[in-house]
This record gives sequence, C-alpha cells and structure tokens, in this order.
Amino acid sequence: MGPVFPDERGNAMTDFTALWPGGPRYAQAEHFPLGTDSVLLADFVPLAGAERGIDLGCGGGILTLLLLARSERLRMTGLEILPEAAAKAQENLRENALEERGRIVCGDIREARSLFDAGSFDLVVANPPFFPPGSGALPRSPERAAARGELSCTLDDLCAAAAFLCRTGARFCLVHRPERLSEVFVAMSAYALEPKRLRFVCARPGAAPSLALIEGRRGGRHGLTVEHDLCLEDENGRESEELRRIYHR
Repeated sequence: MGPVFPDERGNAMTDFTALWPGGPRYAQAEHFPLGTDSVLLADFVPLAGAERGIDLGCGGGILTLLLLARSERLRMTGLEILPEAAAKAQENLRENALEERGRIVCGDIREARSLFDAGSFDLVVANPPFFPPGSGALPRSPERAAARGELSCTLDDLCAAAAFLCRTGARFCLVHRPERLSEVFVAMSAYALEPKRLRFVCARPGAAPSLALIEGRRGGRHGLTVEHDLCLEDENGRESEELRRIYHR
C-alpha cells in the first residue's frame, strides 16, 4: 500500500489502492499488513444464507470489505480493540460507500457479551494471532506483537466469543497454522463449534501446508470434510489458476 500524504491543512490524507481493477479500495492499517491469509479466508467463507456477519479482530477491515464485496445481501460488523485500526476500518467502509451495510465497533473480543446480544450473527469470521504466549520472539511494538501473538486474545477467548455470537447453525470460519490444528479443533469443540470443513493451503503441489482454512458450525453434527489443497503455484512455479481467480488477475 502507498504512503500517507498530508493535505494543504496538514491533516493526514490516506492513499487508497484498488484491490483489483474495479474492486474495493483499501488503505492498510498500521500493524496490520494486508496478507494472503485474509484474502484466502474471504474466498473460503460460504455466504449462502448469510445476512449478519462479524469479523473478530478486524484490523483495518480487509475481511469485512472483501465479504461485503462478495454479497450485497450481507451486513458486516468489524470488532477491533485498537482505536487506530478501528478508525482505519471505518474509513475503508466510507471510501467504498459501504457504511449502510458495514459498521466497526472498537472493543475487546473478551468483552463480546457486553457488546452484543447472544446469537446475533449467522456468520463469524476471524484471522486471529497465530502464535501462543512464549512460543518465540514477537515484534517489539506492543500493537504488532498483539496482532501476531495471543497476548490479549487466546484461542479459547476467540472460540468463546464466537460461540456466544453465533446463533444455532451459524458458521464460524477462521484461518490458522496447521501445527496448531489440534488445539483449534479442541477449542472449537469445547464451545459446541463443530469443525465441518478443512482446507490446507500449500505453496505448490506436494509441499507441506502453510495455512489451514477451517469452517465450524454452532451446534453442528459430527463429520469433517477435508477438501483438496489450495496451491498458490502450479507444477511449473507459476501462479495457480485458483490463486489468479481469488486475486481477480
């Protein structure tokens, strides 16, 4: 994303960039770089029947924006604890004239019960911090460290909030690291978020997965479907056709 330039009055003026030709315009929030994981998750999320969704820890609002672009029926709420990031997410909605279908709430995922009514949503999405406390060196910036590691919101906190916000039968979709998949499934099941779909993301065919895309169902029956891998490159090292579709190339 481009830099921020001052206008004639000395105020910050955001440089927005179209995500694809004719697509939504987006300005990146500090500490929340636009990553492939959010883009792939937005494509993975099933939107059939979804009318009220929430993005837990929305950062600059990229997931919210991409999902609103996919469905005119959908209304999205973004929940973000950092005021600067929440303001940027609201700015991104405003830039795309999506304020009637999207809103941003500045608040803590752990306080979801005081911010929303139980069962308020039929879709919950999240691109949470991947690394548990004590798992390694994190960035020095407290904000960036919180975005990458479970300092202010653990996997258990996330699943507890998702379960409270989901109506019965609602979907909970997230992206995470494959090495933590057993922890993700245990946390989801503890809150009656039954894992229903799993798709691994690999750099190329035959490579070990680098990401896991997961869909759970509130109060769903047992039974997990493992889909074929999403490969970012083909056998010749070129962008895969699926990645080009996702990125509108």
